[in-house]
Amino acid sequence: MTNKLALILAILICLAALIDAVFYGSQHFIFLGKKLFQLLDWVAFWR
Repeated sequence: MTNKLALILAILICLAALIDAVFYGSQHFIFLGKKLFQLLDWVAFWR
């Protein structure tokens, strides 16, 4: 992956999160954050 492609993907992800927060609010980010930490713990278990 080139730096240009990584930057474009990062911008798209941030833009999608911003649009989602504007239209649906930011309450579900807490839920997604908790699930992300659970996923990281699960992945670390298999390491």
